[in-house]
Amino acid sequence: MTDITDIGAEIARRRTFAIISHPDAGKTTLTEKLLLFSGAIQMAGAVKARGEQRRARSDWLKVERERGISVSASVMSFEHDGFAFNLLDTPGHEDFSEDTYRTLTAVDSAIMVIDAAKGIEEQTRKLFEVCRLRDVPIITFVNKMDREARDPLELIDEIEQTLALDVTPAAWPIGMGRHFRGCYHVLDDRMVLMDRGDRSSINDASFSVTGLDDPTIGEHLPRDQWQELKDQVTMVRELCPAFDLQAYREGHMTPVFFGSALNNFGVRELLEGVGRLAPSPRRQPATPRDVAPDEDKVTGFVFKIQANMDLKHRDRIAFVRLCSGHFKRGMRLLPVGSTKAVNVSAPVMFLAQDREIADEAVAGDIIGIPNHGTLRIGDSLTEGEEIRFTGIPSFAPELLRRIRPEDPMKAKHLGRALEQLAEEGVAAVMKPRITSSAWVVGVVGSLQFDVLADRIRTEYGIPVSYETVEAYAARWVSGDPAEMKRFADNNVSALSDDHTGRPVFLARNAWHLNRTVEDWPKLKFDKVKNQVN
Repeated sequence: MTDITDIGAEIARRRTFAIISHPDAGKTTLTEKLLLFSGAIQMAGAVKARGEQRRARSDWLKVERERGISVSASVMSFEHDGFAFNLLDTPGHEDFSEDTYRTLTAVDSAIMVIDAAKGIEEQTRKLFEVCRLRDVPIITFVNKMDREARDPLELIDEIEQTLALDVTPAAWPIGMGRHFRGCYHVLDDRMVLMDRGDRSSINDASFSVTGLDDPTIGEHLPRDQWQELKDQVTMVRELCPAFDLQAYREGHMTPVFFGSALNNFGVRELLEGVGRLAPSPRRQPATPRDVAPDEDKVTGFVFKIQANMDLKHRDRIAFVRLCSGHFKRGMRLLPVGSTKAVNVSAPVMFLAQDREIADEAVAGDIIGIPNHGTLRIGDSLTEGEEIRFTGIPSFAPELLRRIRPEDPMKAKHLGRALEQLAEEGVAAVMKPRITSSAWVVGVVGSLQFDVLADRIRTEYGIPVSYETVEAYAARWVSGDPAEMKRFADNNVSALSDDHTGRPVFLARNAWHLNRTVEDWPKLKFDKVKNQVN
């Protein structure tokens, strides 16, 4: 993207969105198919490719390919039909929810993927609540309609009751399972019929009609199925509220699309829906004031750090959501709170692991800044103004283990690897104050331990093992310096420091935690650290 002359027009055509779902609802397949329909890739890897390429484009980490799950958020920028899309693919597994929560601070809308046979599942509900905190507009995609599914009306009612949203069908399925034929698009009176013969085809039969009585429909559907479609669409139009663009963009209504990502059906219409309906970049919450996308000065914040995207160069990339201004390669941006500006001489844009130099970018875009420890998750970047973007969370770990290298001679190397991975947010890393040899790592979900060990072994060449640690919970401690010193002197055996140097209290059990909080009322013991940098 070069030679931007109309900044307002460029911002208006940006659509920065995430895809959220419960594991196995088809999120990664849908991500890949959106890239296929946009022309960003030429072949769906999960369908036709072989060998090393038989994987989803967005799952590029070795551990992701081996386990078949997404464990790290990735960014894909592409253009389609006059819109510039920034798609942030998020981990679906609950053990990696912290990465997802941070990623959702960087988007303006989301697609919620639901398995047609299972409906709303636990992780879907949790991720929706994160979106609700920021009033993120949500488009729903009911996936796997080509398999046996629940009644569409039942699914709509469940979405409405479980998530307390107004629900309106943007499309209505024609049959389900073996009898699934396609969809009638309620918003624009259009029929799209699925081609079951070729999963690699992206050319389904699509034609406009004048309404449900249009005789053209009878040329493609048996009379009984046509009548059933008329009855169902008439009924949902009476039962469901009409689509309201403002209500959707304020986070109160979700339009529902139906399809089968595996069979490429409904993907084009979903992509068109995001372009037509989803908001352009929104105002971003900050202190002392919110930031509008059309402001002249460049601002942004770091929501993710990723190490070793290129193993040959041991690189570390800071993912920055631009919130305002016209960014140009070579600009100097100041991390708020620092006195040293960052010279952004080689910014990049992404298609998952692939990247290219970004000469220009505007609000809504995601750029990567090569980074050697200068930038951290939550950092705000500006041209000099003291603006701090808010709401980027870190969560106290729920599971704790001591970690050691199998080769004791690599203890220092392990320490450097852990600090880099902690900067990514892969795990909390703590150095106990009473020992110089062992690190403690903390995670939200147990699978993160396996992923952490895999990455340390494959990316840094250090096999590791875990040991149990006598710790029930971790809390960040803060307060008056004099009180903090007194607390440290009295609790040195329970204190560690995280990778940023912030003190962490490790409680032995629930009684120890509660008693300590009671005994030190002037100090704060935080379970969630909302970063404002």
